[in-house]
Amino acid sequence: MTRETLIQRTLSVLSKLPQDKASEIADFADFIFKKYDDDILQRGIEKIISNSKSFDFLKHEENLYTYADLKERYK
Repeated sequence: MTRETLIQRTLSVLSKLPQDKASEIADFADFIFKKYDDDILQRGIEKIISNSKSFDFLKHEENLYTYADLKERYK
């Protein structure tokens, strides 16, 4: 089913429902849209951070400690 067909079918069903049920469906649609919007935002932030050079200095950080520095070793 195409997107336009789904929209038309949904509008047809909504027009047959009482006000309170149509309002409930509108609230659910808003919830789904917000969840979708938040997901897009999250992926965008992750992409920006992964492409950022801000933390590149950590990749070349020297090792400050060795195993010899450990006081206790757990097996």
